[in-house]
Amino acid sequence: MTATTTSPASTSTSNPAALVRPDGGPCRVLVVDDEASLSELLSMALRYEGCEVRSAGDGAGAVRAARSFRPDVVVLDVMLPDMDGLAVLGRLRREIPQVPVLFLTARDSVEDRIAGLTAGGDDYVTKPFSLEEVVARLRGLVRRSGAAQAARGGSVLAVGDLRLDEDSHEVVRAGRDIHLTATEFELLRYLMRNPRRVLSKAQILDRVWSYDFGGQANVVELYVSYLRRKLESGPGLPRLIHTRRGAGYLIKPAE
Repeated sequence: MTATTTSPASTSTSNPAALVRPDGGPCRVLVVDDEASLSELLSMALRYEGCEVRSAGDGAGAVRAARSFRPDVVVLDVMLPDMDGLAVLGRLRREIPQVPVLFLTARDSVEDRIAGLTAGGDDYVTKPFSLEEVVARLRGLVRRSGAAQAARGGSVLAVGDLRLDEDSHEVVRAGRDIHLTATEFELLRYLMRNPRRVLSKAQILDRVWSYDFGGQANVVELYVSYLRRKLESGPGLPRLIHTRRGAGYLIKPAE
């Protein structure tokens, strides 16, 4: 067994707020794992949290389920019988570009974690894990993606020629659409809500990831590099995100 045997009831009491969609309906979670007992345990715990759950035992089944089920968040095992989980992630994102993905992995090396995040995963849990941890991570992903938040009035943030629409999650720079993952979007939103203010790695981890990321503060550096690549790689585009060595990061309009 690769998860602790904590009962769903104890999971629920530690996280009393239900996972819901903006319309008040249950959050849809797709669980992808070829270990049937683990998949059923996760599904049971998530249903107890008020989620609507669909499961798949391989990559092809995951893509088919995503196409019909349209999940709000995906729990995806890295090692599947028919294809690598990173390849499955690419296919899922073609179906639902913004869907947050939580990787389950038995490999806990820094290289494997970076590979998953680089491929577009939003978070990961290393086996063996507790059900409480998975539910907490999913709660953070759903919150960050906006899937569990009530609809709010439109709000557009602007820094120089960069525009971020908090309602539609659209990001545009110099007339060009920028496609971000849920975590990249939340990081950029946090920076843009604090223009010209230096934000430390600890502040960013607390606000964007909402938990202690196992001391892996370098995940902030990794995601800042992703944003720079997407926002500043075009011809003639000056830098917006700046590093203050030993202090943190800030965003400001080009001079």
